[in-house]
Amino acid sequence: MVTKQIKGPSEEADLRRADSLAREIFSDVANKWAFLIIETLGERTLRFSELRNEIEGISHKMLTQNLRMLERNGLVERNVHPTVPPSVEYTLTEPGQGLRATVDGMCDWTHRYFGHIEAARHRFDA
Repeated sequence: MVTKQIKGPSEEADLRRADSLAREIFSDVANKWAFLIIETLGERTLRFSELRNEIEGISHKMLTQNLRMLERNGLVERNVHPTVPPSVEYTLTEPGQGLRATVDGMCDWTHRYFGHIEAARHRFDA
């Protein structure tokens, strides 16, 4: 993804602007796989295979793409140990932990309103 150049900091942080860096960041992290990776990492360090085993349904490719995106945005730190084969671990950074609070809130919201949403879908689809 190519980052567009914006003139001022207030424009860069404006989610309403199509060309804002804030919207690009929001688009990167507001997807189900990023949320699940952040929630799964929590306060622990995990290897790639451990992450993949804990996130049901994620493909190798999607996990790789999302970990790279999270690392690019400074939310995940990748630590490579010089072993044969190399051992790679992932940990949330301080900003990643900050985002985790939001992810936890979304998870709590989902659990709280699950029944309501399920009933609304059932009514809508009937």
